[in-house]
Amino acid sequence: MTPAQKQLVQASFARLAPSADAAAEMFYRELFALDPDLRKLFKSYLAQQGRKLMGMLGTAIANLDRLESVAPAVRDLGRRHAGYGVEPANYETVACALIATLKQGLGSDFTPALQEAWVSCYRLLSREMKAGASEHREVALSESTHQPRLY
Repeated sequence: MTPAQKQLVQASFARLAPSADAAAEMFYRELFALDPDLRKLFKSYLAQQGRKLMGMLGTAIANLDRLESVAPAVRDLGRRHAGYGVEPANYETVACALIATLKQGLGSDFTPALQEAWVSCYRLLSREMKAGASEHREVALSESTHQPRLY
């Protein structure tokens, strides 16, 4: 991401932050419209999940200039999501839901440049999450194929 893109993402997220609950609700509505099967992955109340989503996004976006400080938490989030059953293909659906939410929430202020900045941001964050998810799958695979030695 360029410095200008980081600023665009941070400024637009700051505009959405006061209506974080409504933005999260829009996001999940869009996500489940795109892929109704994803609903089964959510065991907790969506309002609570939405607050977690917006909190994590807020932390990550506030630290875009210091991504290394939040990368471990983002990777851990990817590991946990893999444990919940999130598949690599689901990241594209999430991207589409996020962009649709931002378009709806920001209206005419959601310019092509802002969309490009958010896509770049999402790629950056999802790359870290996917790395964590891959680590989770590798550990799970090695644990499932581990045969105890009999002496």
